[in-house]
Amino acid sequence: MAQDQWSAVDRYITDLLVSPDRALERALIESGAAGLPAISVSPNQGKLLWLLARAQRARTILEIGTLGGYSTIWLARALPADGRLITLESNPHHAEVARTNIARAGLERVVSIRVGKALETLPTLAVEGVGPFDLTFIDADKPSNPEYFEWALRLSHRGSVIVVDNVVRNGAVMDPASTDPNVLGVRRMNDRIAAEPRVSATAIQTVGSKGYDGFAIMIVNDDP
Repeated sequence: MAQDQWSAVDRYITDLLVSPDRALERALIESGAAGLPAISVSPNQGKLLWLLARAQRARTILEIGTLGGYSTIWLARALPADGRLITLESNPHHAEVARTNIARAGLERVVSIRVGKALETLPTLAVEGVGPFDLTFIDADKPSNPEYFEWALRLSHRGSVIVVDNVVRNGAVMDPASTDPNVLGVRRMNDRIAAEPRVSATAIQTVGSKGYDGFAIMIVNDDP
């Protein structure tokens, strides 16, 4: 009953506060038709990302984990006309689906998709002098979350915002005896965040159509 209620409330919030959008709806439909897993953020979570980017007045955004480009579209729409978003995707098929979805949304000039393992692509961004980014959204393989956080911090500036998805793991994140690589990745990241004086962070639990999970949100206090 809990999941049914969570999903029903999500639908209520989405119907009330998230305007229908053909490009976003098509992105989910086409991603499903292409065989991508149904793990994109929900519509109300996507709007939360948009609101955070708008509140941040972000001009540059880094996304780690593109999937089909659903969250990418939300974030890119928050940018000004001269803004830019770089999104990293390890799976070439996912990247191609995302590229089509992003183009359909009219954002191909704003968004650059880098294909390859993020832990190989991120050092390349640093060498190229890309960044710093005003906002980073991390939503990729969870075992690598500690390293993604370190790179997000390195590619930030004072005042940058970093958001990490899926940090509660249905409550399993509190279990120190867990052997789940995804839980272990989140816990290691949380330990690094807690020990990092250059960020101020919190995490919020969420329930909804995606089940029981949560976001970590932090602001960079000092230039890395």
